[in-house]
Amino acid sequence: MVPDAAPAPPLADLTLLDWRRRLADLYAEVRAGYATDPAAAHAHWQRVRAELYRQHPQSPLPPERRSSFMDLPVWPYDLAYAFEAPLLGGLPEDAFVVQTSAGHDLPLRRLGRLPLHNDYHDLGTLDAYWIEVYGGGLFIPFRDASAGHTSYGGGRYLLDTVKSADLGSRDRRLILDFNFAYHPSCFHDPRWSCPLAPPQNVLVAEIRAGERL
Repeated sequence: MVPDAAPAPPLADLTLLDWRRRLADLYAEVRAGYATDPAAAHAHWQRVRAELYRQHPQSPLPPERRSSFMDLPVWPYDLAYAFEAPLLGGLPEDAFVVQTSAGHDLPLRRLGRLPLHNDYHDLGTLDAYWIEVYGGGLFIPFRDASAGHTSYGGGRYLLDTVKSADLGSRDRRLILDFNFAYHPSCFHDPRWSCPLAPPQNVLVAEIRAGERL
């Protein structure tokens, strides 16, 4: 029994819960379709995210921009930017703090290094991090030569399991598909505080895949 006078939960908390559930559902759908048709899974990812950004109360977009918002611009799907990478150990599990876009501290711990090689590209490596806050999560931000030109200057996110952004694994290798790279929330509105890519996650190449300006 709930007392008649019990206050209702804050609406913002309930809408945030719904936002996270919808993102989790979306990435589950993407993983289910990715194995057979990555391009179709990518189109579904783009379409649903655009709907959420346009209509959901927890959209990263400022409220005044939502009614005129049309789509999240992305590069056309390109299989050449899809990788399956083992997480290589043998490196110190460095613990350090990165600054967010709002100047806050975020503790990270390096888990290992991911080589980005396939039949089309050799992009070098990215480090994978564990976010050292309650619950934790695997986090792979990056910045490439497009930053500040055709993508956000602070970089993009390739994987962030705190936000359910995860394409899964195959044969103990992480699926890292840059076509699903996306801008952090602070790109859309500076009221958000987003961790930025550390120097060791800067790629020399221009990644013409994923979200763009």
